[in-house]
Order: sequence, then C-alpha cells, then structure tokens
Amino acid sequence: MLTHHTPRRSRAVLATAFSLLAALLAGCADAAPASPPKTAADGLLPFVGVLTSDNDHWCTASVIDSPGRNLLATAAHCVYFQKEDKADGYEPGPFKGDLRFAPGFSGSGSGAGSDSGAGKGSRSARHPYGTWKVTALHVNTLWTDDNDDRGDYAFLTVAPDEHGRRIQDVVGAAAPDWSSSPRRRVTVVGYPNEDHNPRNRPTSCTTRTRRDPDEPYMIRMECPGFWPGTSGGPWLANHRDASRPGRLIGVLSGGNTDHESVAVLFDHRARTLYERAVRGRGGSPVRG
Repeated sequence: MLTHHTPRRSRAVLATAFSLLAALLAGCADAAPASPPKTAADGLLPFVGVLTSDNDHWCTASVIDSPGRNLLATAAHCVYFQKEDKADGYEPGPFKGDLRFAPGFSGSGSGAGSDSGAGKGSRSARHPYGTWKVTALHVNTLWTDDNDDRGDYAFLTVAPDEHGRRIQDVVGAAAPDWSSSPRRRVTVVGYPNEDHNPRNRPTSCTTRTRRDPDEPYMIRMECPGFWPGTSGGPWLANHRDASRPGRLIGVLSGGNTDHESVAVLFDHRARTLYERAVRGRGGSPVRG
C-alpha cells in the first residue's frame, strides 16, 4: 500500500543518508521545545490508529468529533491516488477494496491483520477495539482535480460495528478547530511502517509549530521519528491525555525528511468538506 510520507509535488524529495544525518544533528541543536518521540504504550491513544487492507497498514488516521459520531480524519494522499502513483502499482482515483480502520493498533509481527480472528469488528491484542469498515471517502477537489497539496486532507465515514456501536462512542474523538493560529503547541501521533517500527507502536511528539515558509498554507514541526506511515496522523493542540485530547488542527501531510513534518492547517475549506461528510453528501463509496 501507499508508503509516502511526502505530498506529491514540492515535498517529494528523498533524503540521502547524509542529509538525514544532518537533519537529525540539526534536531539535536534546536529540539528544546520538543519532547522525545514516544514508542511505548504511553503513546497509545484509543481514537488514533491505522488504515488497513489486505493485511497491511500504510497510513495513520484518527476519529474526529462529529454529530453522527462516525468520521475519521486522514491525509488525502492516503486514500486518493494520482497518476504518478500508477508506476508504484496504485490505480489512480479513490481507494478500491476493503478499507478498514484499526483504532489503538499495537503489536509486533508482519501485517496489520495477521492475528487470528482480527478484523470485521473482532478484537485481538493487535486490534483492541476491532477493525471498522470505511464506507465513504470525502476528499477536497483541490486534491482530486488539481493534485494540489492545499487539499491533502480527507474525512472518512465509518460504519457501526456488528453490535451497532458508533466508533466515537467506543474510542472517543478529538474536536476540530477550523481557525487555529499557525503557532501552537501540538502533540502529533503517527504509526511508522514496519520497516522502521517492527513493534507497530505509535510515535508521538509534543512541540511547537510555525508557518511553513515555503508553503504558507501549511504548518511545520521539527521532531524525529515520523517515517512513512505517519501520514494522516492528527496534530492535536493543547493535548493532555486520552480523556482530554485537545483540538484537531490538521493531519500530517509530509516532509522532506522524517525530522521535518508539515500539515495543512484546517480552514474554511476543510470545514466545508467536513460538513458535507457530516451530512453524508458526495464522497466516494468504498466497496470491498
């Protein structure tokens, strides 16, 4: 599945070993505002998890507070592919197949669905809250029509489980903030792919953001550990813990290295897309 940490255009620069080392060394010099990445159990948040299909996970997502208590937020490039992705085996357009969300995902081994009995709402050590069927994708036309990084966010509709429970009632959610300042103290959470994360534990970092000087519609943080797979992870302002998650101001879109990450700051366009998802209007159905 998709392993991009970077958006498609200006962020599609692959770091060499030398540049990665330089970035990490630079991080040591100015990392005072940030806490070290957390990869132990204290980094787990029930409403944050992975997108999974065919025993694989490739992006992070989180539950966003909504009246229907059934929506996720993630990056658009995680669920809607562009023409250049065809060379990597991804059919352009919205995701096709059995797309699921595994909140609170954790565990070692290969593949997100390798536990016997996991999936389709059942619970396991790796899927403590089961897996939840994604039924519709809501993606900004900036992304679908123009491959524009300003639209690199998406909202996903999730079906109730076999007991009729809505996902937000089970794992909680973070409320959105559509008018945040670019300078905030945030906690960012994401699941690196297994190449860098064989224990399948989330990485998290609490630090301060600033406006990206190259793309002013994005905000930037500097914190190591955000390898491919963390795309779509929530940026939570004023986060304290699972019971006080803070406000969701964006989702991880990319970065030139694992040390530098960016997110599109949620604005009126993101709110309009969210409200369409709340009403169940538009969107691409997910069949699989």
